[in-house]
Amino acid sequence: MIEEIKSSAEERMGKCVESTQSQMAKVRTGRAHPSLLDTIQVSYYGTMTPLNQVGNVSIEDSRTLAVTIFDRSMTQAVEKAIMSSDLGLNPMSAGATIRIPLPPLTEERRKDLVKVVRAEAENGRIAVRNVRRDANSEFKSLEKEKGCTEDDVRTGEADIQKITDANIKKIDEILAAKEAELMEV
Repeated sequence: MIEEIKSSAEERMGKCVESTQSQMAKVRTGRAHPSLLDTIQVSYYGTMTPLNQVGNVSIEDSRTLAVTIFDRSMTQAVEKAIMSSDLGLNPMSAGATIRIPLPPLTEERRKDLVKVVRAEAENGRIAVRNVRRDANSEFKSLEKEKGCTEDDVRTGEADIQKITDANIKKIDEILAAKEAELMEV
């Protein structure tokens, strides 16, 4: 039972790290990358559809993304969805292709983005700690039910702490890499 709790906690902590990494990937660094538009949803005949299912997102050059729309009648809806997103992008349409120039980041904007990234990292750490808390409470309830000894619980809690420390270290490494990427001119 203790091993099940540990493996479940390790799996959930891994998902927290992955979630944090995907949240940080959404923060743009001044370089064009198709994943920047992954979160955008377009109203496609009344249904909210991810942008990558309505058109093909590609990199035109280091500061420009191009979206080639499969259905020309959807150009206006895609353009509107990109403009209304919180990414601060201004698309320009040319037929079935929409070009999205990425403005260079100012020093002030870079510092704001670093704050955003740090907040995401802290949210990831909190999520990992919540998983640790849940696992430790499962150990305590198991001990109360006489399913294991106090020594087993202590060993399990120590193992969970090691797993927690390793996952928080991963989040810190992701944060350091993203900060360096953001501050790079």
